[in-house]
Amino acid sequence: MQLFIDNKSGAPIYDQIYTQIKQQILNGTLQENQLLPSIRGLAKDLRISFITTKRAYEELEKDGYLYTVPGKGCYVAPKNAELQREELLKQIEQHFEQILPLAAACGLGTEELVEMLRLTMEEPL
Repeated sequence: MQLFIDNKSGAPIYDQIYTQIKQQILNGTLQENQLLPSIRGLAKDLRISFITTKRAYEELEKDGYLYTVPGKGCYVAPKNAELQREELLKQIEQHFEQILPLAAACGLGTEELVEMLRLTMEEPL
């Protein structure tokens, strides 16, 4: 598992860990039931407080991305299709929030945006 802590980002460290692990779960880099590094081990590797790592893991567990087996560790939770769909919908909405001001700046109307979307969807990914 690769994590990068950016001390200049302004985002709390636990949130950076949370976001990166969640993204690796959603994109399949981390597989269902995969054992994650121990809280203390990850903290040592990242040179941060284990309390920070613990908070990130707790948030991930609360949100359904991890589960804990006492005495064994933290594992990637089986994929919850509804949870995954909701996360992807939030990402789409965030992209729309970026697109709409750009479209307005170019003078694009709804029909032109819909046409651009149609054309984009026709292209193979």
